[in-house]
Amino acid sequence: MRRLASIAAALALAACVSTPPQTPAEYDFGPGAATREEPPRLRREITVAAVTAPAWLESPALVYRLAYLDASQPRAYVESRWVARPAELFTARLRQRLAATTASGVLVPADGVRTAVTLRVEVQEFSQVFDAPDRSRALVRVRGVLVADGRLVAQTTFSAERVAPSADAGGGARALGLAADVAIDRLIGWTADALK
Repeated sequence: MRRLASIAAALALAACVSTPPQTPAEYDFGPGAATREEPPRLRREITVAAVTAPAWLESPALVYRLAYLDASQPRAYVESRWVARPAELFTARLRQRLAATTASGVLVPADGVRTAVTLRVEVQEFSQVFDAPDRSRALVRVRGVLVADGRLVAQTTFSAERVAPSADAGGGARALGLAADVAIDRLIGWTADALK
């Protein structure tokens, strides 16, 4: 009996050792929509600070919430993640899109050039929300602050949502990328209006 238990334990250990660890699937926001040929919406240089996020979003985890059970509990997919922190992905996309809509240019603090206007953005929510086991949506909430010459020009907070094409990590990542693009479009429009 003891020998049989030893053989079973050895087989179980061998099975664990021989199974290679699974590499998580990694996602980003995708290539984005092609830049449209349109007149510049911003006519002055602007510095875009790195986007910030709360501590629970400061990792590449792909976060979801089960609203039908407990929406206050953020969870993370085990076998899927972002290629970088959501705030970093949002920063890159925001700067790319703003650069395509300004006549003067988009700078970052590391450029060492001071501009009169700085845009600061905080991502407050960035998750896939399941309203039912087979139905989910992306929810992105951002706060934007415009500072010019050391004073507050304007601030805003708004949300963007997109229905996920599938109730899994891949569907959530695609929907979150689309919702981020909607939020960025609104940020650009808001910025242009505030600086007129």
